[in-house]
Amino acid sequence: MSEHIKTELDQRVLTLRLNRPDKKNALTLAMYSASAAAIEDAANNADVRVLLIAGAPTAFSAGNDIEGFLNMPPLGDDNPVLRFMRALALFPKPAIAAVNGVAIGIGSTMLLHTDLAYAGVSTRFQFPFVNLGICPEYASTYLLPRIMGHARAAELTYFGEPFTAKTAQEYGLINAVLPDADVEAHAVERARKLATQPPNALRVTKKLLKRWGHATVLEAIELEAEHFVPMLKEAESAEALGAFMQKRKPDFSKFK
Repeated sequence: MSEHIKTELDQRVLTLRLNRPDKKNALTLAMYSASAAAIEDAANNADVRVLLIAGAPTAFSAGNDIEGFLNMPPLGDDNPVLRFMRALALFPKPAIAAVNGVAIGIGSTMLLHTDLAYAGVSTRFQFPFVNLGICPEYASTYLLPRIMGHARAAELTYFGEPFTAKTAQEYGLINAVLPDADVEAHAVERARKLATQPPNALRVTKKLLKRWGHATVLEAIELEAEHFVPMLKEAESAEALGAFMQKRKPDFSKFK
């Protein structure tokens, strides 16, 4: 288990905590691997009825650790990123997210694969993929238009601008907006209540709710990954990421 991923089982709720606050919970390959292992174990552990994913008060997750990804891009069909994506997408029990601070990139797209998500009023969400010269991931190109409509999904992904928790709720990305200090307590209360519900009835209900788009979600995860990883090595991404590291505005005028 990575030191940056902590788990705690209490009252049949497994809390998986992203624990790298000094880097705003930017996800490394080790964090993906540890998270995937914890979720896979929870899926098969009868003592776990609900999964709760939480971060730090100032950051749910700032997305991928860019420098780490450039030095060691996630390759292969069973790389830690895809393993995590599949583990959460296939998780058969209720999954809840408690979101505070920033939720950037996969910090936002993973919410598409939880069942319930609660965010603090100060939370800022962002899908910055195009700005970084890459494409969206985690089946978001399928799920975002399905949840909020094409026009809204296009605006959020094409421009990659931050948006508020109020907008996230209005667009159907999260369930509720709460005072920052109350988010995790509310998510825990909801999780514990779910943990008292009939477990098989919940599993079957979740299976049926996800049944109709399930195959497409898995296909989208794979197809997006086929584009995402090569795009990390292309010139547009090099310019975007170089500008990010150098704290300057990127220049895409030379690209066709």
